Amino acid sequence: MNSTGESVYREELRRYARRVGDRWPVERGHVGGSRVTGDGDGPAFVVILVSRGFDGVPWLERVHQAESLWDAAEMGDRAEVHCYTPVEFERKLGQLPAVRDAAERGIDLMA
Repeated sequence: MNSTGESVYREELRRYARRVGDRWPVERGHVGGSRVTGDGDGPAFVVILVSRGFDGVPWLERVHQAESLWDAAEMGDRAEVHCYTPVEFERKLGQLPAVRDAAERGIDLMA
């Protein structure tokens, strides 16, 4: 993504990271998707959150809570949110192209 496109989202992404961080200690966070990378296909935003705090929390519950914190009106579209423990994240990097792409080409929420 070019710096102009990234700057459009950066402030709201910081607010989103703070909202998520109030619930879980996020160790890694990445936002990819077609609106970030400029690719025409796939979801507009793909959010990857990695936290040891997700351990023991059912996957759908963590995803539902993290998605409810996303401000679709401010960002212009909904997000596909993935919430993983560090071990789950490493496994999903090899299994899901959308996760790998967001981690490699997306915006680093922790930067």
